[in-house]
Amino acid sequence: MRMPTWIRRHLAAVRALLVLTAVLGVAYPLVVFAVAQLPGLEGRAGGSIVRTAAGRAAGSALIGQSFTGEDGTPLRWYFQSRPSEAGDGYDPTSTGASNLGPEDVLDTLADPATGGGAEQSLLTRVCSRSKAVGDLEGVDGGRPYCTPDGVGAVLKVFGTRAPGGTVPKPSRVVSANQACPAVPFVAAYRGVRVECARPGEDLASGLTVPVRGDAPAEPRVPADAVTASGSGLDPHITPAYARLQAPRVAKARGVSEARVLAAVRHNQTGRALGFMGEPVVNVVRLNLELDRDHPLGAGRS
Repeated sequence: MRMPTWIRRHLAAVRALLVLTAVLGVAYPLVVFAVAQLPGLEGRAGGSIVRTAAGRAAGSALIGQSFTGEDGTPLRWYFQSRPSEAGDGYDPTSTGASNLGPEDVLDTLADPATGGGAEQSLLTRVCSRSKAVGDLEGVDGGRPYCTPDGVGAVLKVFGTRAPGGTVPKPSRVVSANQACPAVPFVAAYRGVRVECARPGEDLASGLTVPVRGDAPAEPRVPADAVTASGSGLDPHITPAYARLQAPRVAKARGVSEARVLAAVRHNQTGRALGFMGEPVVNVVRLNLELDRDHPLGAGRS
């Protein structure tokens, strides 16, 4: 007796389900797991866990960490990672970027009544980070389009606009990112006294004029020291940023700068496949190596 068509179709679907479940749900995962246990691969398959000299798990070589104190102050005896926008910093459950672009140059100043509502622009984030790194490393943290106090050097210029959008004869000029009672980074613009910004005031109608200033075109503080990665989890910094930090770390640990730089080179990797990307230094591995080979002693400062 021949079964009805609809029954045959259901039986075929059940057979396909069982076969695909066996192949893709059982056999394939077992093969992948077995390959992952091969020598040289088991560590990566297990999360690339890195350990202290005592054998305690200290994190993953694939995920960066913040080497700061409880108050957020950088620990001088550790190399510092690049900034992170993932949660409170290097949070794998909140991976992501700030999504701010190069035209984001105007801050939202704090509400004078509540003190809240403040939001830094991308420019001010870069400027403030560069100043902080410069202060920490004892170098000039100045950058183009940044004020000496570490905010974006941006003016809002008011007046009649000429063809092309310029304001040849301003009637009022405001340093948009410097809240009163701050002293503006320039005293005057085209003969008009520059004012500090009054929080809550609407400056949208003014012409936005970023001011480059006299900072060098090549700042002492590298770009990766002031910008976060797309994921917010990158454990690497550039060799230039590592070399900038080496004197501070060497002094804090009471060892020679040459030994610290040797550790930097040991944890540096080149371009992927010889041509993709740039050389980088793994900060997590580097700090663990320093703790193992040059533990903190009397030279700590």
